[in-house]
Amino acid sequence: MSDLYVLGLTGSIGMGKSTTAEMFRDAGIAVWDADAAVHELYTDHTETIEQIAELAPIAVTADGVNRDVLRDLLQADKTLFPQLEKIVHPAIRMHRQAFVDACKQHGLKLAVVDIPLLYETGAQEWLDGVLVVSVDSDTQRKRVMARKGMTEEVFKMISSKQLPDAEKRERADFIIETKTLDQTRADVHTLIKQLIGELPNA
Repeated sequence: MSDLYVLGLTGSIGMGKSTTAEMFRDAGIAVWDADAAVHELYTDHTETIEQIAELAPIAVTADGVNRDVLRDLLQADKTLFPQLEKIVHPAIRMHRQAFVDACKQHGLKLAVVDIPLLYETGAQEWLDGVLVVSVDSDTQRKRVMARKGMTEEVFKMISSKQLPDAEKRERADFIIETKTLDQTRADVHTLIKQLIGELPNA
């Protein structure tokens, strides 16, 4: 029987989720990244690429799925999004389960799964706990609008797919406010010690 604690990590766009995930990695914790998994599926997973080619032919090239083209198509045609989810979600679930199984086989005590749409997809049902990262709305907007290629319209589209920050915080088992890097790192270390009693890289 495995004693692995699977912690879900989530937060709205611009809240510092990716930075926080990296801090868990730096502390010696295994982290599964949903965005990285999607990138892998879009570049290396033949079945996923072929299905997307049927749905949106111009978004697929010899190198796989072009995410920028796909994003533009999703903005132009809202009916594409649920169709895309039916293709991507089952493949993502298999990818994630393989990660969790590997962590159990290696006898790890803690693993983090970084899932942007955690509550939106019901992932909290199978997790041992959920960590929500959060920051005030002004800081969030500054971070998001500083990203390359970001527009107000894209920000609104992404935000519309995400549960409001206040609701995420209300449902969370743990909350870290990502105000500064040093404070966030300290809070990550405190949480790891709380969950497994030690820092693997200490």
